[in-house]
Amino acid sequence: MRGILASSIGVTCAAALALPLAPPAAASVSSVSSAGTPAPVAVADVATRTVGTAGARTGARADVPGSTQSLPLRPLTRDRASGAVLGLTPRTVRTFSLLGVVWEDPSVDLHGRVQVRTRAVSTGDWTDWQDVETHYTQHGADPDSSEAASGKARGATAPLWVGESDGVEVRVLPEPDAGEPEEVDPVGTGSDEGASGGEGAGEVSTLPAGMRLDLVDPGEAEPGESAGGPEPQAEPGGPEPQAELGESAEGAEGAEGAEPAEGAEEAHTGVMTAAAKAASAANSALVPLGATQIPSLTAEETREELVALRGTGLTEQQQAKPYIGPRPSIVTRRGWGADESLREKSFVYTSKVKAAFVHHTASGNSYSCSQAPSLIRGFYRYHTKSLGWRDIGYNFLVDKCGRIYEGRAGGVAKPVKGAHTMGFNSKTTGIAVIGSYGSKKPSSKAVKAVARLTAWKLGLHGMNPKKKTSLTSGGGNLYAKGKKVKMKVISGHRDGFNTSCPGGKLHKKLGSVRSKAAGYQGR
Repeated sequence: MRGILASSIGVTCAAALALPLAPPAAASVSSVSSAGTPAPVAVADVATRTVGTAGARTGARADVPGSTQSLPLRPLTRDRASGAVLGLTPRTVRTFSLLGVVWEDPSVDLHGRVQVRTRAVSTGDWTDWQDVETHYTQHGADPDSSEAASGKARGATAPLWVGESDGVEVRVLPEPDAGEPEEVDPVGTGSDEGASGGEGAGEVSTLPAGMRLDLVDPGEAEPGESAGGPEPQAEPGGPEPQAELGESAEGAEGAEGAEPAEGAEEAHTGVMTAAAKAASAANSALVPLGATQIPSLTAEETREELVALRGTGLTEQQQAKPYIGPRPSIVTRRGWGADESLREKSFVYTSKVKAAFVHHTASGNSYSCSQAPSLIRGFYRYHTKSLGWRDIGYNFLVDKCGRIYEGRAGGVAKPVKGAHTMGFNSKTTGIAVIGSYGSKKPSSKAVKAVARLTAWKLGLHGMNPKKKTSLTSGGGNLYAKGKKVKMKVISGHRDGFNTSCPGGKLHKKLGSVRSKAAGYQGR
């Protein structure tokens, strides 16, 4: 197992900064001290930025595309008990469900341990402190890619899903001597245990510049869109798209004329923007325009479809005996409610898919499967608006119930270039299991879904899940740019980059994923 990035070093926080609520409300807001005692906090000057189309609001969620609140972290007079030098004191904010800490330079690591507490809308109760995974930008674009060089990219922690909340407190805990690297799952850490720092703690100057807390409201799916579809089925039926082999391609024009297979979901066009039509049309060889779900196929239907889609692009062996798993059911971007205005308009492709990298989102496990579309909308907004990426980084996502979701736009059967494994985004696909799997085992349904998805996706390109393949590094902390690396066709993120992702418990399941995927391919 590859080495894992040293866990965060840090600094505790508490700086008075209050977000003004929509109504010109009271001169003070209810807050809670770090000891858990309610205390009034005076509303201070606010440096806040809201990204999105949602108006200010204080209570119930509105049917809106979503929004992002940005709160700068402030230097603090150090608290001897905790060692805090930077952060935010408890405060009332507009409703949000996901958060992360963002900073200016994506090449700078946060050597610190970030912890948060939030207040639930439903109960008014504050949570215990939770750790936020601090090493996340290694999920991003390759160093010399146009996406990385756009000037928009920023450094950030992993996003943490906290559910509907209207209060937040943040601290960064010092850890000067990291010692052995460890995996961090976002779980409660009790009161202030492990928060000691004292006089020897790190200073604000050692932290990345421009640190801020981003609070994400994922918004609601547009009217008429599905919230994720039914439970995954063992086998059903319907067809799919033509793999595109160009290095970089615009939109999804020309795909609209393809005939969807019998049994495919009917169109749900409603009022669709040009961007929404383009994202949907990228899958039009599989389903009608506006479909919220791509149905699964039988093994025989999938083999027939492979020949129809790839035609002369198949090798003689593939034509004689195509090894490909039955296409699984996939919730489309329209199905999980993507706001297509957030991403870049064009789609970027790589030449083929030779390997799949498995990730975890490191966003915590306290979600229900019905909430998964909301989490994905949150990741999407965080990746595009907070981190400055062209789209969500992953090509696919899988929830704990085994549902599979389309990630980056461009067509699920096409070799869309993602931003998931820095240095190895070319000729690969990235699959993220929603949750944190450093100390918690992934569900058997999620593991099976990853196996089914890789059996199909890799089968489109004739790849054997049990074999190795050669990939060329685009640059990272494990392999220098240009180095050719023999990699397992199904690998974990940590196999291509020095990181804890996809968590030790999920990484241990990859052997099972390879065997199952090969079996689904008929090998």
